[in-house]
Amino acid sequence: MSTSASRRVLVLNGPNLNLLGQREPAVYGTTTLADISAMLAAAGPLGLRTELRQTNHEGQMIDWLHEARNDTHAVILNPGGWTHTSVALHDAVKAIGTPVIEVHISNPHARESFRHTSFVSPVARGVIVGFGADGYLLALHAASRF
Repeated sequence: MSTSASRRVLVLNGPNLNLLGQREPAVYGTTTLADISAMLAAAGPLGLRTELRQTNHEGQMIDWLHEARNDTHAVILNPGGWTHTSVALHDAVKAIGTPVIEVHISNPHARESFRHTSFVSPVARGVIVGFGADGYLLALHAASRF
């Protein structure tokens, strides 16, 4: 696995994802963020170094996206509930120039109507939804091809 900063992939997770594996397992499954981090680390042959982070604070997420502007190959972003509410997150993704892949564990299009609109999707390089925790691996494989 490369340790080069230019091949670093930030895996950023938004609000309530710290409860992954416990919160609504029928919707989000029983996989935890620690499990996802281990799964991504095991994908080392892709030549990417992942760094997983989670926050319940929107300003922190925006700061991390700004940080990614300078030394990050790609960002895998699960914005959680901010997907449907945050113009600020949209603007941050648009401003950084680093490819961002939006990931959702569930399929928001198959859920409540307020979840059908994403402020992030229009400025993301791609969107992966509905594949559970495997969506993070799919995003990592996509990022390896940039």
